Amino acid sequence: MQQPSGLSKRSLAIAGLSTIVEWYDFTLYLYLATLLSRIFYGGGAAGVGHVLAGFAIAYLMRPLGAIVFGHIGDRHGRRPTMLLSMALMSAAMLATALLPTQAQAGPIAGWLLLALRCVMAFSVGGEYTGVVAYLLEGAPPGRRGLITSLASAASEVGGLLAVALSALTVALLDETALADWGWRIPFLVGAGLAALILLARSRIEESPDFLAQRARGSIPAQPLRLSLRAYRPAIGRGFAISALGSITYYVGIVYVPSFLIGTGRMGEADALTLSTLAALVVILVTPLVGALSDRIGRRPVLVALALAGVALPALLFALMAQGSALGGALLGATLLAALGGAVSAVGAVTTAEQFPGEGRLSGLAFGATSATALFGGLTPYLSHQLTQASGWASAPGWLIAIVALGVLPVLWRLPESPPKRQQPC
Repeated sequence: MQQPSGLSKRSLAIAGLSTIVEWYDFTLYLYLATLLSRIFYGGGAAGVGHVLAGFAIAYLMRPLGAIVFGHIGDRHGRRPTMLLSMALMSAAMLATALLPTQAQAGPIAGWLLLALRCVMAFSVGGEYTGVVAYLLEGAPPGRRGLITSLASAASEVGGLLAVALSALTVALLDETALADWGWRIPFLVGAGLAALILLARSRIEESPDFLAQRARGSIPAQPLRLSLRAYRPAIGRGFAISALGSITYYVGIVYVPSFLIGTGRMGEADALTLSTLAALVVILVTPLVGALSDRIGRRPVLVALALAGVALPALLFALMAQGSALGGALLGATLLAALGGAVSAVGAVTTAEQFPGEGRLSGLAFGATSATALFGGLTPYLSHQLTQASGWASAPGWLIAIVALGVLPVLWRLPESPPKRQQPC
């Protein structure tokens, strides 16, 4: 059978870079957790807890969004689902920037913030899986790891923009200006970025895999049912891979500023500056690991990263809490960032490769996205509560280690598809 041709470089670039907006907004919320806690929940450890709890609750909407958008993508094409998800993200970010504060509206302000986080999580649920599937299906077979890792690298560019703008805003404005209007600036910037990406996406091509399915009449009538009936082992493998990727990213990277501020090691501006450096590390590491997985395979890279996830994080969190700002904190944050970026790079392509083209987005929704909701949305809040209750600085690192150890047997038995022999489904 003739294989579908790949996508143009232009379409691949637009799809890969568009994840900038997705992670800009979600990481922005966590990077500004202490500031948002004062504006919407009264501040203090309890206020930060409310912000992180809201993040966890909203993240439970992510699998639902992935299922809805996954059905659209499997039935009507990857392009429509990416346009719809970005349009919804644009509206949610703009609405967040226009919210009243607690001082202006009372407790309802916090509830409105939570409601918009739920809308954002719903749209993100379909966004990342759609982009990963699109890049995988449009890339040359021997470069799928590298091309698909662009989604992870671009997402960290979004994280870098979020933390850099957050640090700049906090550094340049006093507390009164921040509470009155300054906190809105990063969200307005995000809404503008989303609108630009939406405009660029309107001109991309449809996935060649989906066009091939349409040509041969193999588009599934009920992709959700197909995924649950035929792809259960693949869903389980995708869940395990995404669990490791989610906890190393959200605890090992995004939670770090709140950890450093909460343990008294740094102020807001210094912690955000350190996270900017960590984001640069992730951007450098991600394409290198994606390309490495093209050369030696996905399984050995994932197994090595899981072993690192067992051995290193607890030590690195203790180092950040006890070391100097320019020594231990910098070393711990950058090594954790490298680990999280590496897992994200190879995890994205590996989870997508577990499924054939028919029903791929729905399979990712049940496996990868459900794991992200549990191990991405919940674990920053759990890390905060454990650290506050026990005073044990290593607690977040042990959470990562436990998950890494739990998924290691699945990764060890992961069926390898040699990248050089992979063919589009």
